Amino acid sequence: MTGKITAIATAYHPDARLLAVVEAATASCAEVLVVDNTPGGADLLAGELPDGVRVLRPDGNLGLAGALNLGLREVSAGSDAVLLLDQDSVLSTRLIEQLAAHLADPSVGAAAPAPWDAVRESYIDPRTALRPDVADRDAVITSGMVVRRALLDELGGFREDFFVDCVDQDFCLRLRRTGARIVQDKRIRLPHSLGEVQEHRFLVGHVRVTHHPRWRLYWVIRNGVVLVKENVRRSPVWSLTSVLIMVRWVLLTALYEKPRGARLRAMRHGLRDGLRGRTSSEYLPAGSAVAGS
Repeated sequence: MTGKITAIATAYHPDARLLAVVEAATASCAEVLVVDNTPGGADLLAGELPDGVRVLRPDGNLGLAGALNLGLREVSAGSDAVLLLDQDSVLSTRLIEQLAAHLADPSVGAAAPAPWDAVRESYIDPRTALRPDVADRDAVITSGMVVRRALLDELGGFREDFFVDCVDQDFCLRLRRTGARIVQDKRIRLPHSLGEVQEHRFLVGHVRVTHHPRWRLYWVIRNGVVLVKENVRRSPVWSLTSVLIMVRWVLLTALYEKPRGARLRAMRHGLRDGLRGRTSSEYLPAGSAVAGS
C-alpha cells in the first residue's frame, strides 16, 4: 500500500519514549496526532514537536478508546490508513512500510506486528513462535496496528464503555465480522511493555504476573465477561480461550498479588458488572470519565 497514513499515538503521563515514538512516526506518516490523556496535560508535550505533529488535549482522561476516537475524528480526509501507537511503541519507517504493504491485499483490513519482550528477548505471547511469519488472527493489540481508514469509518471507531482493557479485542472481533482479515507479521517485532511484571515460582517453574493496579483488574474482568457474552455463539473457541485466560488471571492474583482481598474484590465487581452490562465509576483513575458510568 502506498497511500497516505495518519498515526495516532495515545499518551498518559508519558516519559521521553513518547518523543521517540513521535519522531519515528513523522518519518513515515503524512500526519501524526498525539492524544494526551494526562489530566492537565503532560509537560513533555508542552515543548516544540516535529512539523506535522498535532497534540489533542481532551478535558480529562478519556481512556484508550475515547482517546483513539478523538484522534480518529481529527484524521484528515485524504488518509487511506491509520497507524495506532501507544507512548512506548517505536516502529521504524521500514517496519511501518512493511506493515502497510499487507494492505495491498484487498482482503486484509488490518496488519499488526508481534509484541516483543526486549528484556527476555522473546515474543510476549509464546504461541507466536509457532505461527507462520504472516498469520491470520482473531485479535491483536491496538498498538502498532495499521487499519484501513474506510473500515474504521464503517465500524464507528472504538468502544468507549470499555475505557481501556479489551478495546483491541472488541474492535478486532467486529472488524472480522465485516469479512476482512487481520494479519500479524511476526517478523516485525514491536517492543511492548506489560507494566510491572514480576516472576514467581510455581510448582517446578515460574509464572509472570503483571501486578496491575486494582482498577485495571476490574476492567480486565468486566470487559472480558461482556465480550464473552456477546461472542460465545459466533466465536466459541475465542470465547473459551478468553474465559480460561480470565480464570488464570484470577488464580495468579489470589496466589501472588497483595492485598489479595481488595484485588479479588475488584475482579468480583468486574464479573458482576460484566454480567449486568454496567460500569462502576469507583474503578476509574482520578480525572477520568467513561461512557455509561
